[in-house]
Amino acid sequence: MRDLRILFMGTPDFAVETLKTIIENKFNVVGVITAPDKPAGRGRKLRASAVKEYALSQGLTILQPTNLKNEDFIKELASLEANLNIVVAFRMLPKLVWNMPEYGTFNLHASLLPDYRGAAPINWAIINGEQKTGITTFFIDEKIDTGHIILQKEVEIKKEDTAGMLHDKLMTQGAALVIDTIKAIENETVTTTKQPKEETFKTAYKLHRENTKINWNDTIENIYNLIRGLSPYPSAWSNLYNKGEEISIKVYEAEIELIEHNFEIGKVIIEDSKIKVSVVKGYIILNKIQLPGKKAMEAKALLNGYTFYKDAKMC
Repeated sequence: MRDLRILFMGTPDFAVETLKTIIENKFNVVGVITAPDKPAGRGRKLRASAVKEYALSQGLTILQPTNLKNEDFIKELASLEANLNIVVAFRMLPKLVWNMPEYGTFNLHASLLPDYRGAAPINWAIINGEQKTGITTFFIDEKIDTGHIILQKEVEIKKEDTAGMLHDKLMTQGAALVIDTIKAIENETVTTTKQPKEETFKTAYKLHRENTKINWNDTIENIYNLIRGLSPYPSAWSNLYNKGEEISIKVYEAEIELIEHNFEIGKVIIEDSKIKVSVVKGYIILNKIQLPGKKAMEAKALLNGYTFYKDAKMC
């Protein structure tokens, strides 16, 4: 059995669950690498990453490099004498970092590779209407998410799942998969599978303003999937025209009503304290939206203080 000295790399909440599980399973974590503190909030005070906050609570050694190729950082990294690197929701590593430990560097990715390589695998699995996704551990190589696969596990996507809900499922099951991966490396029983080279796999493109905008002319299912696939972050959005004013709104929760109607696409209809938008073959009912400069609100509460006029339209 190998004597493992683990270096953990991660930044957001998704990574904390894995680090916490590694610690609870009594593995030897010799250091943690996370992003530098960043200004946040109205006061722009420096805020530590979720991983740093947890690492501090456990008395772990913490490194926060701005440049992963910096000589001083590389020396400090080498002094930890880690023989296994574990990466969860961190940035791309240079070869001199991922190639340093004796037993390699493996990453936890929130999809069933080779599908959904890239920055937003959880979001795109839902946006594309997938019924299943999963988690994968793989050894890092020169390219993004292309290394030899160690372990995978499928996870069901339910029709009502949002990106936030799926994130939490994958976070928990991913932590367990990392433990199984560590044990296989520790016991020298690890086996890997080479990823195929075809270019027909689905991609988890980076999310930006253009691909998060709702196209009300799309199918009702695609609109619904976009909204839940971007909830709670970064959120789907739309322009709203209302009594001569154009504003940008965010949509966090919605449901589908399948019914024939004669309204033009995008027309806003208020009915029984519901905000309905006419689309092909039915309505998208907006259950939770956010107006500019306001907090996200349930539809009924929003209607108490905001008026949708007869000409109101989403586009």
